[in-house]
Amino acid sequence: MSFKSSLCSSLVKFFPDSPLTSDFSEISLLSGERGNFQIAIKSDCDCTVTVKTDFNAIKLYSVKEIHSNYPIDKEDCGDTVLERNGEPGYYPDLLDNFDGNLTIEKNCTKAVWAEITTDGLSAGTYTAVISVSDGKEEIHLEAQIKILKTKLPKQELIHINWFHSDCLATYYGVEIMSEEYWRITESFIKNAVSHGVNCILTPLFTPPLDTEVGGERPTVQLVGVRRKQNYRYEFDFSLLDRWVDMCLKNGVQYFELSHLFTQWGAKYAPKIIAQTGKGYKKIFGWETSATSASYMNFLSQFGTALKEFTDKKGITDICFVHCSDEPNLDNIKNYKKASDAVRKYFSAYEHIDALSDYDFYKEGLIGTPVPEEGCIEDFQGNVPKLWTYYCCGQYKENLPNRFFSMPSIKNRILGVLLYKYNCTGFLQWGFNFYYAQYSKRALDPFKESDAGGAFPSGDSYIVYPGKDGEPLSSLRQKVFYDGIQDISALKALENKYSREYVLDFIEKELGDINFRSYPLENKKLLSFREKLNNLLD
Repeated sequence: MSFKSSLCSSLVKFFPDSPLTSDFSEISLLSGERGNFQIAIKSDCDCTVTVKTDFNAIKLYSVKEIHSNYPIDKEDCGDTVLERNGEPGYYPDLLDNFDGNLTIEKNCTKAVWAEITTDGLSAGTYTAVISVSDGKEEIHLEAQIKILKTKLPKQELIHINWFHSDCLATYYGVEIMSEEYWRITESFIKNAVSHGVNCILTPLFTPPLDTEVGGERPTVQLVGVRRKQNYRYEFDFSLLDRWVDMCLKNGVQYFELSHLFTQWGAKYAPKIIAQTGKGYKKIFGWETSATSASYMNFLSQFGTALKEFTDKKGITDICFVHCSDEPNLDNIKNYKKASDAVRKYFSAYEHIDALSDYDFYKEGLIGTPVPEEGCIEDFQGNVPKLWTYYCCGQYKENLPNRFFSMPSIKNRILGVLLYKYNCTGFLQWGFNFYYAQYSKRALDPFKESDAGGAFPSGDSYIVYPGKDGEPLSSLRQKVFYDGIQDISALKALENKYSREYVLDFIEKELGDINFRSYPLENKKLLSFREKLNNLLD
């Protein structure tokens, strides 16, 4: 036989020169849960094989490699465990649509991703047969799939992954707010929700995020503004109303209202477009001091009008408001002035911001801080709701993240850690950021995966823009969602016994884990999850 094939877990990353390993034959899943594994194939000659399964609850994807010029800062990462030693090159990431045929080069390993959906299946054990054939010979592989009676609890974690609709409009070349824009945006929101994103960044005004000082991102403002005499304002919420309805229809549970001041210090107002006596024009932006009388006057009127709208829609209690992203102690004075305005005019909403200096909370400048995972212990036990985030800087000292160059276990382990730390929410900034850093230019994420050399590949997006406005998942997205499902499974065990019981179980199986210390063996984490399910069976 000229080719070989095996079944492997979702935590293995297959490169062309990877050995053909096998670490998967069976999986147990809670009712309503999704599971993943892979079919690895290697041939001693160039060939095309067909891959199919007789189990209708399995969907197959082709695993494709994406190039990375900038996998990680190797000089800084110390003993961080990496794939390919963090060298530039091609990394398996894209899960492409699969027509059943897979072309394989001589002595190269390729993988097909298999996703199991348990919805509609009764509890019990099923045998899925995967057939791999080159037209002459055929291999049959079997996977045992056990579906438990226990239902996966509803996700409690508030998960934010910043949604950039301007990037979609730019990539697909559609007019913002056109019907095509809305169709494509909804398609990507469906994808986000189906992978655990339940809080959507909502652009009241064009978000002042990842923008060069003095530069602009495309206008995606949902709130219409009319400036009248004596600087009185009228607001049109019709587009925001459509956005909210679209999100709610597709399962969104929370709304993250875009930042009211610029990033990294709250020094300026965001870009705001309004109808004036001289037509549509920008009335606020980089030229507007954050605490200017004109902008404070605007916010005082807007806060009242927004509250009336969210009350009418019944969403006030599920909205979060932002001041400024990632301030530091050097600009705490600016932040305090901006925060005072947020607390004065937008007190109906929970105030959250990504910031990692505890002094901001100690000084009463924010209700719910969102610190990066490397300093979560500074906030643990000192805030009523513990959140965390990671981005381009969280890779030192073995911190979990989801870069191309990281083993998948460092992606999935986050779920267990969020449960152990009893986190309310998790934030990450790049669901679909298809621009270079500071939004200086558009880029093709299939060809340029590091935001123009600014961020390690895998930081700025987790989905790809497919044909006809349809998103394509990455293996990182599937593995991350497995981690979210792990949290829900742990919650199910907590509901059956107690939180103390679950924490003892985690320590017994995985050790005294924290954000810098956790097992890096795939087998150990997969065995942990199987033992958890056995306790729920």
